Amino acid sequence: MTKKIQFISPAEAVKVIKSGDHVHLSSVASAPQCLIQAMCERGRNKEFEHVHVHHLHTEGPAPYAAPEFEGIFQLDSFFVGGNVRKVTQSGYADYIPVFLSETQKLYRSGVLPCNVAMIQVSPPDAHGYVSLGTSVDATLAAVECAQTVIAVINKYVPRSFGDAFISIEDIDLFVEDDQPLEEAHFSVPNEVETAIGKHCAALIEDGACLQMGIGAIPNAVLAQLTGHKNLGIHTEMFADGVLPLVESGVINGKNKAIDKGKMVSTFLMGSQKVYDFIDNNPGVAMMDVGYTNDPFIIAKNPKVTAINSALQVDLTGQICADSLGTKFYSGVGGQVDFIYGASRSEGGKAILAMPSVTNKGISKIAPELTLGAGVVTTRSHVHWFVTEFGAVNLYGKSLQERARLIISVAHPDHREALDRAAFERYGSHHHYIKATTGF
Repeated sequence: MTKKIQFISPAEAVKVIKSGDHVHLSSVASAPQCLIQAMCERGRNKEFEHVHVHHLHTEGPAPYAAPEFEGIFQLDSFFVGGNVRKVTQSGYADYIPVFLSETQKLYRSGVLPCNVAMIQVSPPDAHGYVSLGTSVDATLAAVECAQTVIAVINKYVPRSFGDAFISIEDIDLFVEDDQPLEEAHFSVPNEVETAIGKHCAALIEDGACLQMGIGAIPNAVLAQLTGHKNLGIHTEMFADGVLPLVESGVINGKNKAIDKGKMVSTFLMGSQKVYDFIDNNPGVAMMDVGYTNDPFIIAKNPKVTAINSALQVDLTGQICADSLGTKFYSGVGGQVDFIYGASRSEGGKAILAMPSVTNKGISKIAPELTLGAGVVTTRSHVHWFVTEFGAVNLYGKSLQERARLIISVAHPDHREALDRAAFERYGSHHHYIKATTGF
């Protein structure tokens, strides 16, 4: 027999938050906006102080991170999303560098306490279970570890399968708020992104199991895969780009060794079409991030092909993906989890893809990373590197060979300067490498 749900107002629910508490918010499209607003109202009234807020990337407003709440809220996010980027760079909010696979471990190991988990879920089924819908990620761990769980029951949250189900017995306070989930819309790939997509798609074999990050390049890659066969999905997230490939039968998961036939993800970010797609769909498993992003789980599938992006790369192959110099732009995310997992997979390919230059024409390939830039993926982790000018495999290559290969896919306007920098670094031997390798 399941307990009877009694709804209270958001204002009533957030009264459980007290000074010094650590509060987890469900992420991406599932950020519980009505609870966030009510929590901030208490903050404006100075009813508590030093409340720590944690989450992955969230869509929609993040008012608790605003300068007006200094001393009242402290945002320590696991990933720096666009809605908190400026306040994080200016020091009003902060960031915890962590592999996405280990965000759940922060709670389960007790490294971070979780006093209150504020989540958004689907309406309960006949057996008293609700679904976390579009975001399982570290939220499941927060629910398990929290002293108090506040759940917003929202008819727009899809009933997803996998690890997404929790019993209403595990929820302490219930709020009802039927608001459509935040949608994310991606621009149509431009000429450069389309070229990158074609180079990446050429590396993807039939039967591959795909992981892709966020943005225009993953969509550009997916658009090039209409002629492929028996692709699978084991990823941290997916968006609208996969849907046409599922409908056409290109993505069917038949070649997967684990979760055969299922698309595995831990969160989603896209349009309402994506949310509708996973609703009551047993072909999609929304899993704990400790499962989706575990490199040793990832490696169990054959031909894992992981495509991730970068902000800057140096001539040795070091990848900066989380900061612009000392300014944090995003986070470690799942890049290392999947680069390592793909490289361990039988027939797997780890791919880093990026435009060769910024929107202002500055080369993203540099002799050295900008001072203060963080190395997310080390030079020893890097395999395939792709720009709009081609794809090169750096694995097993010496430093001088790497420099030559990387320069070969740099923008032509910058190759001479990069070649000069490599010569200054390695001397005349660098030109000997050029002569003997053909690059």
